[in-house]
Amino acid sequence: MANTRSISLALQGGGSHGAFTWGVLDRLLEDERIVIDAISGTSAGALNAAVLVNGYVRDGAAGARAALDDFWLTVSGYAGFSPIRRTWADHLMGNWNFDSSPSYQWANLFSQFVSPYQSNPLNIHPLRDVLQQQLDIDAVRSCKDMRLFIAATNVRSGRARIFDKSDLSIDALLASACLPHLYQAIEIDGDAYWDGGYMGNPSIWPLIYKAEAADVVLVQITPLERDEVPRNVPDISNRLDEIAFNSSLMHEMRAIAFVKRLLDEGALKEPYASRYKNMRMHMIGDPDSLKVLGATSKLNAERDFIDHLKEIGRQRAESWLAEHFKDLGKKSTLNIRETFL
Repeated sequence: MANTRSISLALQGGGSHGAFTWGVLDRLLEDERIVIDAISGTSAGALNAAVLVNGYVRDGAAGARAALDDFWLTVSGYAGFSPIRRTWADHLMGNWNFDSSPSYQWANLFSQFVSPYQSNPLNIHPLRDVLQQQLDIDAVRSCKDMRLFIAATNVRSGRARIFDKSDLSIDALLASACLPHLYQAIEIDGDAYWDGGYMGNPSIWPLIYKAEAADVVLVQITPLERDEVPRNVPDISNRLDEIAFNSSLMHEMRAIAFVKRLLDEGALKEPYASRYKNMRMHMIGDPDSLKVLGATSKLNAERDFIDHLKEIGRQRAESWLAEHFKDLGKKSTLNIRETFL
């Protein structure tokens, strides 16, 4: 189609809130005007990215949408066997959190004193089974239409490692989503890895240096700001994680804004100017809807909840396309200075 626009996607992590991203992706893939050049993902964003590419190899955009549907419904099916459940009162009140769940409270208290190495010595990881069912890693590696970048955090060095298609594996995806208080570190090539969100949620720089599209769409599910100071332990812990997981993104955004200003003002002359790409940044999110969800809702993968998040994501992508598709290839629609500085 003549009226197509090429974009790269930057997908954040956030547990089951990644179902919001599922909805965004479903709507973008539905639009034949959108061509996805590359995806950078972390944690739930990494899983969404790999599943999308896997489905795309099979049957284009329709295959990608079907693969994402199948993945999230499978995750929801596994959640049905979880001992952590909402109470009947939570169901009646429409509360998606586990805060009042006795089983969650016990498990949370237990995790404060017992590490995953002690509580799960056999290193059983339900997500591994899901990924082995859902993904054909060789097929993902073979995809020539999309680049893929998956972030994980090296436990020993504290540095980010970016896995591309050439070294992608189930372990790399598990590493990107490995929360250290829940799972043992994932060992790859003699190194141990934790969740990529600590060093890149997600990493933007691969989309600058290793992708073609100058338009990057960030799908945001980790709130940057909160109106109230957290008072209870789960909310305090959640806010600390949000700040930590957003810190590297904020640093990257500041660098992008700085270089963009220099290029726009003509302050960089050749041969230096041609070394930098003038990025056009965009963001799809719904902070008002996601901020009201408690920290423990990120562990909730009940079918009704992920369907709810998917629908919100689709609606936000629909609104964004209606308002900003015309700006793709022309200008940024995300004011980095207002949002991140």
